[in-house]
Amino acid sequence: MLVVLIALVSLAVLWLGTRAAVTASTTRSVEGSPRVTVQEGDTLWEIAVSAGDGGDPGVVVREIMDLNGLSDALIRPGTTLYLPRDVPGQ
Repeated sequence: MLVVLIALVSLAVLWLGTRAAVTASTTRSVEGSPRVTVQEGDTLWEIAVSAGDGGDPGVVVREIMDLNGLSDALIRPGTTLYLPRDVPGQ
């Protein structure tokens, strides 16, 4: 019984820690940042290419993921994504 209780408390602490990390990454100011609404078939790579300045789209993809608190590149239609301030909106 004690082992189960310790395991549950450990899992709860781990879960709270991951929630805090996501909250910290999404608290970056997005006020005034350009944004785009994801359409069916859009990918982060395509959004980065169209919003970027002709440089490496991989860098812009990472910035978009960081700015929006995304843990992977999966995006869903209808989602509003904030773009880095130094790239124009769509």
